[in-house]
Amino acid sequence: MSAPQDTKQVILETKDIVKQFPRVLANNDVNITLHEGEILSLLGENGAGKSTLMNVLYGLYTPTSGKILLNGQEVQFNSPKDAIDLGLGMVHQHFMLLDPFTVTENIILGSEPGKRGTIDYKQARREVKEISEKYNLKIDPDAPIETLSVGLQQRVEILKALYRRAKILILDEPTAVLTPQEVDELFEVIRDLRNSGVSVIIITHKLEEVMAISDRVYILRGGEVVGERNTSDTDKTDLANLMVGREVVLTVEKEDKQAGDTPILTIEDLRVLNLKNFPAIDGLSLDVKPGEIVGIAGVDGNGQTELAEALMGLLSVDSGKITHLGDDITHMGTKELIGRSISYVPSDRHRFGLILPMTIGENIMLGYHDRKPYVRGIQLNYKYINSHAEELVEAYDIRTPDVQNPAEKLSGGNQQKVILARELSREPTFLLVSQPTRGLDVGAIEYIHKQILAMRDRNVAILLISLELEEIFALSDRIEVLYEGKIVKEFDPKKTSHKEVGYYMTGGKE
Repeated sequence: MSAPQDTKQVILETKDIVKQFPRVLANNDVNITLHEGEILSLLGENGAGKSTLMNVLYGLYTPTSGKILLNGQEVQFNSPKDAIDLGLGMVHQHFMLLDPFTVTENIILGSEPGKRGTIDYKQARREVKEISEKYNLKIDPDAPIETLSVGLQQRVEILKALYRRAKILILDEPTAVLTPQEVDELFEVIRDLRNSGVSVIIITHKLEEVMAISDRVYILRGGEVVGERNTSDTDKTDLANLMVGREVVLTVEKEDKQAGDTPILTIEDLRVLNLKNFPAIDGLSLDVKPGEIVGIAGVDGNGQTELAEALMGLLSVDSGKITHLGDDITHMGTKELIGRSISYVPSDRHRFGLILPMTIGENIMLGYHDRKPYVRGIQLNYKYINSHAEELVEAYDIRTPDVQNPAEKLSGGNQQKVILARELSREPTFLLVSQPTRGLDVGAIEYIHKQILAMRDRNVAILLISLELEEIFALSDRIEVLYEGKIVKEFDPKKTSHKEVGYYMTGGKE
């Protein structure tokens, strides 16, 4: 494979980087180059080694072997401070900001101007304002972080790096929590940075973003570079096939389907308090009919978690009513709900979906572990448990040596398949699916979307909660926009756009 050519100066280079953890080879002989004033994407599925490589570059990890070259000179980073001092900055997926502090206070933290132990706040504020204007990153230097949108908080993180004179900026999954409008604004910022001479590395698993923003892309799989492309010379299908190592169908093929008339699940004027005793769900009403997928679109933190947990009896309902097949289930416990043809795919598969040290067979029986044929007398019927699990492992293409394999030994995609196999095989009338493909590669996403649509075609009522707007549009028959605990708008996905939905996701009015 011939590498794309670039005439610009190479500013950063890795040579044969290996990072070995006790049981995992995370990076294996990784060679990449970054040119001055270039936007480079590192593309790969969850666990491909992208973040590990960037943590090596930022001084958070020491490589097992290999070299890092900066402007042609070998360097060693023993801490992020070493990387920062030599012009590298990193914006992590989870922002590292102090909410009560102002924009200026967060940006200068650890690098405060002043003399003899005093901070010259006026100078700091002036420098922050100059940098924000220079790079077209407009922001109020006196605003407390807690008053800013997610997109503006990310802008503060970028300014933190630029304040420390970063010439290379690493962005880890930068659009994970942004609306479509905020993504567009971020991409404009990134292009402005490139035009001013800053080189940018973006870690992502989103093909659309690679095509929209990057000049060049490396594809990682299993800790190794399996491909390099000029973005202008490739397409999403080529990149997806390299990521997964096989042909992948990227488009969701969904036939039109007439939903039933009588709702399976109805929510009326629901009010749920969060752990701080504030209303997380505030007067929410909706229904889900048989044979339809209702998608909940919203920026993270607008009540999605509380809605799911209230529906599954994990969080108390303050007021309002939930009915399933005409019965009031508002205050039913989780065990009782599982027993009445309700299935749940939780957003956090490790905390709520699986018991990781238990076997695949034992995880598949969870919730039904006290009923026949899973028990015989007072003993678990392991003959049936394992036989049933083997059938589901084959049906759901779960990659494992056997059903006695602990769930913790599986990849993220296969762990998610175990949960789907358990929940979908119980023939639910109502299915609650939350973040079904979070952190998964395009191959696993393709499979899981097919399984969800198959349940719709069997007249199951499905409520889909996802932060991925692409997923909401691909699967939903109706879209409900959730903002500050309320449904603020309903859309037909065929008659709207990502930007229109995104507008209401951030509190836009009619």
